[in-house]
Amino acid sequence: MENPITQNTGTKPAPVIEVRDLDNRFGNHVVHHNLDLDLFKGEILGVVGGSGTGKSVLLRSIVGLLKPSQGHIRVFGKDLDKLGAGERSDVEQRFGILFQRGALFSSLNVLQNIALPLIEHCGLPRPDAEDLARMKLALAGLPADSALKYPSELSGGMVKRAALARALAMDPEVLFLDEPTAGLDPIGAAAFDRLIVTLRDALGLTVFLVTHDLDTLYTTCDRVAVLSQKKVLVADRIETVATTDDPWIQDYFQGPRGRAASYASGAQEKNRSRE
Repeated sequence: MENPITQNTGTKPAPVIEVRDLDNRFGNHVVHHNLDLDLFKGEILGVVGGSGTGKSVLLRSIVGLLKPSQGHIRVFGKDLDKLGAGERSDVEQRFGILFQRGALFSSLNVLQNIALPLIEHCGLPRPDAEDLARMKLALAGLPADSALKYPSELSGGMVKRAALARALAMDPEVLFLDEPTAGLDPIGAAAFDRLIVTLRDALGLTVFLVTHDLDTLYTTCDRVAVLSQKKVLVADRIETVATTDDPWIQDYFQGPRGRAASYASGAQEKNRSRE
């Protein structure tokens, strides 16, 4: 996969999101300390780490759902802590978020879930919002008849796609995905991975992807950031990350599943090169 960070000039542009010296503490428990991380326009960045390393905490800090104990987060060149409520809301509306379990409103059908942010934040009349919501459903690969179903009537894969459609509702520039393939069968997970890459390429999205799925990392991500020792231990192309001299990284990437995912990714690249 050609890296969109460097494909035009060979040099890195200014980051879309810049995290510096980030600390997150809950009482005496320190989750992050002096954490630095950049997210560049057009890339899919995979964020991995062992249990308790704060992957979702980092995501929530960046999108403004959790105030860090200290440090700075700059988004689109602006320091979030220094923005007024109106400016901050404008910035946050350029984000789309898919939460780990979808977080759809159970009392609303799929169409209403997707239309809601368009009505509340954009002030669209309901008919216009629902027309746009149907377009987002199609983008997420859901059939038209799913629009009137409730979350309880959907399969796990359909819930993920409905949540993705809602995350895309307001045409975000940055898409945050928290364990998007968790709970999906291998076929559904692979289809979701392909969808993310297709949407990134078609819509020019920048993607921050929290995952533990090795297949997702190998097939979708331009770079991988590993959280360990309360910071980002390494952030680079997966081939470089996988050779980093760290016990957890070696167990993760060089274990049986890591080797299988790497082999499958290499086989896919060879097949594409023959086409």
